[in-house]
Amino acid sequence: MPSGILLLDKPRGLSSNGALQRVRALFGREKAGHVGSLDPLATGMLPICLGEATKVAGEILAGRKCYRFTVALGARTTTGDAEGAVSERAAIPALERSHIEAVLGRFLGPGQQVPPMYSAIKRAGQPLYRLARAGVTVERAPRAIEVAQLRLLVLAPQTLELEVLCSKGTYVRVLAEDIAAALDTLGHVSVLRRDYVEPFQNEPMHTLESLAETRARAEWPELLAADWPLGHLPAVKLAAAEARRVSQGQGVKVADAPRATRVRLYDGEDFLGIGESDAAGAVHPRRLLLRLERPRL
Repeated sequence: MPSGILLLDKPRGLSSNGALQRVRALFGREKAGHVGSLDPLATGMLPICLGEATKVAGEILAGRKCYRFTVALGARTTTGDAEGAVSERAAIPALERSHIEAVLGRFLGPGQQVPPMYSAIKRAGQPLYRLARAGVTVERAPRAIEVAQLRLLVLAPQTLELEVLCSKGTYVRVLAEDIAAALDTLGHVSVLRRDYVEPFQNEPMHTLESLAETRARAEWPELLAADWPLGHLPAVKLAAAEARRVSQGQGVKVADAPRATRVRLYDGEDFLGIGESDAAGAVHPRRLLLRLERPRL
């Protein structure tokens, strides 16, 4: 069974973990994990690492995300999206595109965001959403985020359709509420789709239906290799003896290795994992993979 990265187009109404369990069942894989969560309301790209590719999940998690979302104006909900009950209503002022675009500009760049109560962040071992369901609200420390792009796509009388490119850890539900507040009204997310996770912005996605059809034919879907998202790290190719030492957890001196940086390690064309070079040019293993079987097409 192949190891690699699957780009799933998660359907609406299914949690990220629920989607992961379906993929695991199709692949017969115990070792699998999704990268970044999507709310049940949300659709779109959910990277799933299978087998040894789970060891590079942290590298994918750091990537920026691009979302398209619709803000329903005039009402706040308990969850910040359409799955919650309406908790408050407000009038919607007359809105012009130029004014909205000026407001959106205030959200660009680095900023702070308080995570919502309905989130998977844990407090004393309990996810905040469990506390929220019990009617408990606790203080949450603001987190640093960055909004690289924020565009108005469609302006309707009671909704805004927006596109955002943002850093990891950004809650679109909170962003929608903050945008609505800056427009002197209330709002919540009614539609949410993650278009891509960097660096997969131009890669096709699989649906659960297409995966089931592929497996019914006793075939494997096309997967991305574990080193595919690691192009930002310089590659270091090792000789056979060097690769053996690295595989045993030892550092090796490599003449042309870049200095003082994280690197991709290879034994010939085979990806070994992630390493780190020191100032003297010695390369040390940091996250090694078992020898991967190549993804089958």
